[in-house]
Amino acid sequence: MAKRIDVKDVNIYYGKFRAVDDVTLHVPPKQVTAFIGPSGCGKSTMLRTLNRMHEVVPGARVEGQVLLDGENIYASSVDPVQVRRTVGMVFQSPNPFPTMSIRDNVVAGLKLAGTRNKKQLDEIAEQALRGANLWNEVKDRLSKPGGGLSGGQQQRLCIARAIAVQPDVLLMDEPCSALDPISTLAIEDLISELKKDYTIVIVTHNMQQAARVSDETGFFNVPGVGEPGRLVEFNDTEKIFSNPDEQATEDYISGRFG
Repeated sequence: MAKRIDVKDVNIYYGKFRAVDDVTLHVPPKQVTAFIGPSGCGKSTMLRTLNRMHEVVPGARVEGQVLLDGENIYASSVDPVQVRRTVGMVFQSPNPFPTMSIRDNVVAGLKLAGTRNKKQLDEIAEQALRGANLWNEVKDRLSKPGGGLSGGQQQRLCIARAIAVQPDVLLMDEPCSALDPISTLAIEDLISELKKDYTIVIVTHNMQQAARVSDETGFFNVPGVGEPGRLVEFNDTEKIFSNPDEQATEDYISGRFG
């Protein structure tokens, strides 16, 4: 079931350096939320904070609250592994396990969690590949290595792997940056389909992509060298791109900055 995310007074650190300063925002369920902004503004750091991936970096820490349907994922009683199962992630470069079969790539997370029933795994693999709009292209070569697929197919395979464990939220960190325009279009179409079932948060450096696929957009910016990234503005995508409230947003979107 798609869940909402509420970020409250979040500060994100790498050691003593504060990378992101005092973010509060609301991510609605079954919508696509995009984070945009110049390089180094903290948008990917913010994304990784939403499933506790940030803290795997030595010395990294998060202050504040990230609530998933009201439950703070940073509470001491919460298992980070369970958080990452609930909040799936797709990375910038397609990263299938290259020597593992297409089928085994999809169900890797389930097997790791202890599912062993072959019939059940086969059914979930097909369901996830259909969900990632890849089934018709790979159904006759499920036993072949995932590394043999094209870049766009590999990224959809990674999306299938993410949705196979039935998460509530999907995070995507620049999922199209390594892909050609046709593969990018396929991923964008897929994102529009997936939001019927999932809450999606995407980081993109491509503003046209954010305008095409997202319902809400947050613009992050760094005021100066050595300063933390800040959420300048968060609003409906249409408003952000047509009539933003902040001059900094207007300057970035119009290409006068960044």
